[in-house]
Amino acid sequence: MSALPTELQMIPMDHIEVLNPRDRNNRIFEVIVGNIKALGLKKPVTVTPRPGPEGDVRYILICGEGRLKAFKALGETQIPALVVNVNDEDAFIMSLAENIARRQRKPLELLSGIQALRDKGYDKRDIAAKTGLSITYVGGILILLRKGEERLLMAVERGRMPLAAALDIVGAGNEDKAVQEALQGAYESGKLRGKQLLHARKVIENRQSLGRTLERRGPRKRSDVTTSSLVRTYQKEVERQRLIIRKAEFAQQKLMFFVGALRQLLEDEHFTTLLRAEGLDHLPKYLADRVWAVGQPG
Repeated sequence: MSALPTELQMIPMDHIEVLNPRDRNNRIFEVIVGNIKALGLKKPVTVTPRPGPEGDVRYILICGEGRLKAFKALGETQIPALVVNVNDEDAFIMSLAENIARRQRKPLELLSGIQALRDKGYDKRDIAAKTGLSITYVGGILILLRKGEERLLMAVERGRMPLAAALDIVGAGNEDKAVQEALQGAYESGKLRGKQLLHARKVIENRQSLGRTLERRGPRKRSDVTTSSLVRTYQKEVERQRLIIRKAEFAQQKLMFFVGALRQLLEDEHFTTLLRAEGLDHLPKYLADRVWAVGQPG
């Protein structure tokens, strides 16, 4: 969609229709109202005209719902608006692109926007061009959407997991061992660091135990407790405990390797001399107890 001719007009606010109203954070809305009251409207809203039921002109809001509501809250009856002549399809795309490009967008808004554009038949290049997102990012999000990976999607959008790491996990398939190896590979390659690794482990555990999709809110139906359901619950808990044991054994092996390597280094006279020169000749007690558990060095 090329650049469109626009015209700045004062539009009666009761002539503007909001097709897809969104819920807003009251605190943020009050900030918007306060800013407009103190400084005025810095950026006009964008609308497109449509014929009204009585032969008059009505307008569909493309972007600026928060500004429109703030103007109404301040008792204004008209608002500055950029008027563009576009069809319904282009109006929809412009609205989505504006919402996706907002600085403080919500994760679900971004994902639903990309998904809506995909459902409209746009490929990753078109979506990237319309939203200002990179082709790589859009392509990765589309893969996660196609596979129904809602938990991974939310982790990516909240900054708790890099997109590249999420794609590695998806590519590993459904086997727990392969997923754990993908997680380990993401850590070793630098894709996951610090708190992100902890968040990623939590997401994977929830993904394995609760499924790839997020829980749906709403009343849950009570199910009768049967022998078979109790057996399934028991088996699920046993499998969870086995997974914990495997993780503990893996951590123990890593720790033993580290302790053995450190013990060999500390038995090297040149290495210990270097440590003393740097003032690092004392180990923390809990580490020293493990390194010299088989006896103090001679």
